[in-house]
Amino acid sequence: MRLRTVIADDEPLARDRLKAMLFGETSVEVTGECRNGRELVSLLKSEPVDLLFLDIQMPGNTGFEVVEQIGIARMPPTVFVTAHNEYAVRAFEVHALDYLTKPVELQRLQSALEHVRERIASKAALITQEQMQAIASSLQRVEVPAEPYVKRLLVPNGARETIVQVADIDWIEAADYYSRLHVGPKTYMLRQTVKQLVDSLDPARFVRVHRSTIVNIDRVKEILREGRADLWVVLTDGQRLKMSKAGWENLLTTGTARSL
Repeated sequence: MRLRTVIADDEPLARDRLKAMLFGETSVEVTGECRNGRELVSLLKSEPVDLLFLDIQMPGNTGFEVVEQIGIARMPPTVFVTAHNEYAVRAFEVHALDYLTKPVELQRLQSALEHVRERIASKAALITQEQMQAIASSLQRVEVPAEPYVKRLLVPNGARETIVQVADIDWIEAADYYSRLHVGPKTYMLRQTVKQLVDSLDPARFVRVHRSTIVNIDRVKEILREGRADLWVVLTDGQRLKMSKAGWENLLTTGTARSL
């Protein structure tokens, strides 16, 4: 059986990328594309859909508003797609069918499709009413967050995704288009640049001390100066990290340097 599949996303490139990745799947047939929540509601009311890839944030109606309008019982099996880690983490916590973070990776997509097929085969593909209500409630809470900075990061790891608590991160270093998160003895590769990541972290806790380095203030033990220009941050585990003059100024502006 080929799954009649609809992609709902306001970004044309995101729709095209997902459609191209699904092209080689013999069990999937993309029968519709929607640019916003209104189009999707109209489509779901007019034709059968076996599988839906649903962006969380779209103009008109958000993903969870579509669920509310269509009704839990009439929603097709749904894989949520989001560019925001915090949305994916919250959705993951309520055990929804599956969630993909942008940009969608082929291996992760294939894993999600396998999950979908298993659920359909076992006649348990529909997300329960309690789960969907929890998702809607959770996303509504996220819509206007009280805390503007991320507290958890979702790190892809093959077919799995690891939740990293931001407070547990010791320091972060640049690795081309990725950032390497140092969490105790473990390291994780996140597909975000240091420049992108620093804007989502609480500046009262995380400071960019070098163009390639972010440190958790709570892990800083001391500052070393060698000569006139060489500055170093020393972490509580003894790790020495190079600090630039601009990084030193960033550290001072946090107001935390006075207590170091």
